[in-house]
Amino acid sequence: MQDITASDLPRADGFLRRSVLRVLAWVQAGMAHLHYGFLDWISQESIPVTCDGEFLEAWAGLKGVVRLGPTPASGTWAGTGTPGTVLPSGTPALRSDGFTYSTTADATVASDNTINAPILADVSGSAGNADVGTPLTLGLTVAGITSNGAVGVQLEGGADTETDESLRSRMLQVYRAPPQGGDQTDYVEWALTVPGVTRAWCNPMGGGAGTVVVYTLFEVTEADHGGFPQGTNGVASDETRDIVATGDQLAVANGIFPKQPVTALVYSYAPVPQAFNLTVAGLDPGGVAMQDDVTAAVVSMLSLMASPLADTPIDQSDVDAAISAVPGVVSFRVTAPTFPQVPAVGSIFVLGTITWT
Repeated sequence: MQDITASDLPRADGFLRRSVLRVLAWVQAGMAHLHYGFLDWISQESIPVTCDGEFLEAWAGLKGVVRLGPTPASGTWAGTGTPGTVLPSGTPALRSDGFTYSTTADATVASDNTINAPILADVSGSAGNADVGTPLTLGLTVAGITSNGAVGVQLEGGADTETDESLRSRMLQVYRAPPQGGDQTDYVEWALTVPGVTRAWCNPMGGGAGTVVVYTLFEVTEADHGGFPQGTNGVASDETRDIVATGDQLAVANGIFPKQPVTALVYSYAPVPQAFNLTVAGLDPGGVAMQDDVTAAVVSMLSLMASPLADTPIDQSDVDAAISAVPGVVSFRVTAPTFPQVPAVGSIFVLGTITWT
């Protein structure tokens, strides 16, 4: 409208409310905005760093990286009944929130009146994960078996469709560090292709000569456990040289096994949480709300710097920076521990106790 008014055309005033020129000005401005917006969108989708959706999948596909699909949770239903009674495959089991599972094989009540039947979530995704003891009720009445039961072996392995952020991170990792046939970076990339894995680390010869130890975190699917894998450490199902892992660790080991060099003995480990205790003096302003904000900031800092390879020490400057960034903090002093703090190999710092003085 300003361009029209400044054009020196006789009686051309784009600011008049009922002027035809005003309408034309709005139309032209809208079209120009859409054109520039389209060009901006094209520029974002034309490079791997900022693309999303199908364009991100296309860029990732050039490096053989594909979006991970959702996976269903699996575990067992535990109940009681009359010895010898068979619970048929396909029997539904319902959680209190309405989520459903189905048995995947026939199961028989044992002589001690207990029964454990393998079950699989009917819908893929992290919502199907559940801890041992979570109530599950059979959806069908089976004579000789009590309908009320619970999760016997933890329901795990359920993961949602991979997000753009996760896919982009894995894709850029491959662009930065192309596969080298089994170097340290390759093991990290292979672990990250396992549904649910959000971070991974590789410790070459972590179990002795010829071994590789891979540590992982499942910060979404195992959020209730602080992101730590649930299962036991060990090797893949097809590896005969040591004890087979279970749970999340087995999923990682089995995911790596077909890709690893044939001579390597690869172990899948869960990092061990190591308490990071802190003493903060003279927090100003004080109060429970401010203490909670500071606690959250320290937890975030420890998570960001987490590494089970003992290669990322926590310095006082890290703690000071985290607390100073909390809105409203005026002054404080960190009086303990002594710095730097380095977690043991295989361990990750998690916040223990903050003492306020």
